[in-house]
Amino acid sequence: MRGGRGQERAITGNRQTWAFVDAYGAELAEGDEDAGGEGLRLARERAHAADLRPVSPGTGATLRLLAAAAGAKAVAEIGTGTGVSGIHLLRGMRPDGVLTTVDIEPQRQQFAREAFRAAGFAANRARFIPGHALEVLPRLADGGYDLVFCDGERGEYLEYLDESLRLLRPGGLVCFEGVFADGRTVEAAVQPAAVLTLRELLRTVKERAELAPTLLPVGDGLLCAVRR
Repeated sequence: MRGGRGQERAITGNRQTWAFVDAYGAELAEGDEDAGGEGLRLARERAHAADLRPVSPGTGATLRLLAAAAGAKAVAEIGTGTGVSGIHLLRGMRPDGVLTTVDIEPQRQQFAREAFRAAGFAANRARFIPGHALEVLPRLADGGYDLVFCDGERGEYLEYLDESLRLLRPGGLVCFEGVFADGRTVEAAVQPAAVLTLRELLRTVKERAELAPTLLPVGDGLLCAVRR
């Protein structure tokens, strides 16, 4: 990408607009966060203590909305973390829905399991699979999921996309967290490989004929696409 001062001003303006939208969305989501109760509070506290970046309140509310709109019974999550996003997804899913969540750190999954319990979810509502996502995902059932939420290694997002399309039923939804990369995705400066992967992901999702995508201005950018 190339650009001069005009583009720099545009990028700064975009960042300010993005921050405003997310901050306003967080205010609207305050009630939703409160409804998450002790489980959500516990999950966020542990995420911050572990120096992890959980989904923002606005992103969490959006995930709940999308899971509810999809009538999701089966959801796959790449990146359990301490359970923040999982609680929001479970709150939007059908009462008999099951969340399958993958993370390379078993200790984080134990934190998430405790947070889910504190949030009032029965143990059979979540299936925890420890391991590297690209080794676990091929073992999951083709066309068996209504929604796939990706919040793992940014450098692996293109591979997650391929696996997600295999996992999703027609009409299913895939979501990628953090695609704005704190504004670096649109900056002209030289960027690390993970940011270049995000740019390629955005191009790929836009060009795939079987996908109907949109980029939502919540958190650090939530890229969503429906599999036609």
